[in-house]
Amino acid sequence: MTGVDTNILVRLLTRDHEGQFQKAFALFNKDTVFIADTVMLETEWVLRFAYSFKSHEIRDAFIKLLSLPNVKTKNPDILFLAIEWTRKGLDFADALHLAYSKDSDQFATFDSDFIRRSKGLSKCVVKKP
Repeated sequence: MTGVDTNILVRLLTRDHEGQFQKAFALFNKDTVFIADTVMLETEWVLRFAYSFKSHEIRDAFIKLLSLPNVKTKNPDILFLAIEWTRKGLDFADALHLAYSKDSDQFATFDSDFIRRSKGLSKCVVKKP
């Protein structure tokens, strides 16, 4: 199994550097690949801010990527839940934070948009402290 860095995923998903894309593609074709949750979080940020990907484009790419049979993550259920919650208007980072806290009673934040958008998504209530 080979763990991968954000730049591997970015090359694979953007194909912005042909030589590096080919190497990333070959890696995904020959080996079991481990993607850390932190790499997913950073990849989402890079795709959104550096490449101007829309939320639905990132969501679709992540679903395809994580559905590959040779791709492993530590917490696939958490990642898929966070990805699903982006459909409800949460950004990926907030969705990931809430997904990891889903069994908590409360999640404290000063972010009013996060509070509003998270209503009804989890038994974990997002609110101001």
